[in-house]
Amino acid sequence: MARAQHEKIADTEYNIFTLIEQRYSPRTFKNEPIKEEHLDKLFEAARWSASSNNIQPWRFIYAEKGSEAYQTIFDCLSDFNKKWANNAPLLMLSAYKEKTEDGTENFHALHDLGLSLGTMTMQAQYLGIALHHMAGVDWQQAQRAFQVPEGYHITTAIAIGYYGGDLSILPNDLQHQETKPRSRMPYKQFAYKNTWG
Repeated sequence: MARAQHEKIADTEYNIFTLIEQRYSPRTFKNEPIKEEHLDKLFEAARWSASSNNIQPWRFIYAEKGSEAYQTIFDCLSDFNKKWANNAPLLMLSAYKEKTEDGTENFHALHDLGLSLGTMTMQAQYLGIALHHMAGVDWQQAQRAFQVPEGYHITTAIAIGYYGGDLSILPNDLQHQETKPRSRMPYKQFAYKNTWG
């Protein structure tokens, strides 16, 4: 199984699936392109994700480093993400279809997109690939740049690459973020039994 770079294994309170313990979002990646067979597996995993009424509203635009499309995605990122995201051999935008075929708003589309990315993330982890999901993207700029048709909504950007990047290429503040211990709130702060809170 894949081992996360720098051994950033989560200090979990309970035993959970190893790939979940290992998963984290690095800002450096091994300097090699994603193998085509691995990319196929990532999208196949997303394809078989759970989906309300099997609508499968997720959409993705991806590009390899060195391509014009990669630069276009990079240009849509926030200034903070631009400090490191060009370390990734592949950049991707996620989107969802806003309505069902009969024109009804698909209230669960964003939920289903999240499920597909979660499934893709676990498949990636199994292959030793990291997905760093980014909210810091100008989605409106991306919509225009890629001429996304009406009825679809760009949502996030994702930096994708194999674990094993060189920390020394990052600015000092980001090196610190990469090496500090991981933490999460206890689950009882967000999972309530019988009543809210």
